[in-house]
Amino acid sequence: MFKRMDEILIEIPSVERPDPNAAAAVQELLGGKFGEMSTLNNYLYQSFNFRGKTKLKPFYDLVTSITAEELGHVELVAHAINKCYMGCTKPGDPDSTPLKPVKDARLSYSFLQGAQGALPVDSMGRPWSGEHVFNSGNLVEDLLHNFFLECGARTHKMKVYETTDHPAAREVVGFLLVRGGVHVVAYAKALEVATGVNVTKLVPIPKLDNKAFKEAKKYEDKGVHTKLYTYSDQDFGDIAKIWKGTHPEDGQPLEVLKGVPKGVPIQEAPELPEEFAPGISAEDFQAISKRLQQAANIPVMN
Repeated sequence: MFKRMDEILIEIPSVERPDPNAAAAVQELLGGKFGEMSTLNNYLYQSFNFRGKTKLKPFYDLVTSITAEELGHVELVAHAINKCYMGCTKPGDPDSTPLKPVKDARLSYSFLQGAQGALPVDSMGRPWSGEHVFNSGNLVEDLLHNFFLECGARTHKMKVYETTDHPAAREVVGFLLVRGGVHVVAYAKALEVATGVNVTKLVPIPKLDNKAFKEAKKYEDKGVHTKLYTYSDQDFGDIAKIWKGTHPEDGQPLEVLKGVPKGVPIQEAPELPEEFAPGISAEDFQAISKRLQQAANIPVMN
């Protein structure tokens, strides 16, 4: 089961600096082949279908706990995309063409199919596909795939970082470079335990330290790259049999923490009347309020 909090993993800067094409680039980190929806669903189905989990519990615990973190990463990237869209258009009557400022945006789905929000598509608008999920059932093969997947995801994050300097995009990409690096090392250590091969000698891939990225460096300076969370108060503690020792890049001691990292409140998204979102007028709201009060047996004041 999953437990959900009304929080996101980090605070994302709110700046009214609309950049729909930056949002389109970040979409690759959500719905692309190496995006967060792919990492999430790869690990999710591997955890569902895991064979011999009692005998191989440390590996099961690792895949399962990382799955839970990936849910938060999908959420985080979606909010980064939404922040990049903030201020793209202004309210106005239909004849004033209020959506005209975005008619030349590279990715129009977010305006025409949605309301300037994230969608489960890549940077070109192609829907995310379950074909991106790999689950062979063979432990070493799946771990090797996960290692490659995280390395590919890291490359994509670095390219998106270099594509835009939007504060919301860079803050989230910088954080995910660090946390994705944790997953790279975790799967490398798991492969070493399973096969005896020291895969950690390959990292980082590409050969560029996270500290080269300002928004990633500050998280590494806080030790975020050394911590792995169980995402459970009681279960999945056997990841400590894999996530142990020191980090292969800087020699910092690794730490397993029970539970979830401390998050921050999700900021409320403003209404977009020009996109008919949420489409509730003041009169509608008053009527809804009355019906809610009646349903709760609260006397309605006229």
